[in-house]
Amino acid sequence: MAWMDIMRIVWIGAAIVFGIAEAATAGLVTIWFVGGALAALVAASLHAALWLQLVLFFGVSTVLLIATRPLARRIREKAVPTNLDRVLNKPARVTETVDNERSTGAVYIEGKTWTARSEDGSVLAKDTMAEVVRMEGVKLFVREKKQEV
Repeated sequence: MAWMDIMRIVWIGAAIVFGIAEAATAGLVTIWFVGGALAALVAASLHAALWLQLVLFFGVSTVLLIATRPLARRIREKAVPTNLDRVLNKPARVTETVDNERSTGAVYIEGKTWTARSEDGSVLAKDTMAEVVRMEGVKLFVREKKQEV
């Protein structure tokens, strides 16, 4: 097997490994190296010297990184609206006594019933008003809403 054939296999393998690594991560981490490996693969297929293949690999990877990194950063920083945005700091009616020790409690807010726990561990009786403090998973953490005078 000629060394050019070996280099084609190396670049195909590199593209596959970087592609799998990219698929396994949550953000853009190695996608630029896939492009670099594909550029080097084309060079190897055209029987370019090894130094040129390496220059293309690092050069294309760097250019792709510089060109797309700001876009990737903007995408990652975009806030995704969730139900948390709507119910946080809003009043809710306790529909099932909230008792952390017994793992019971539910509140009704904006047309939905949510599992609830007390923020400070106090028991909130059924039909009292509460305020949503935070959300963890699908549970709302609430505290008793103080009556306004």
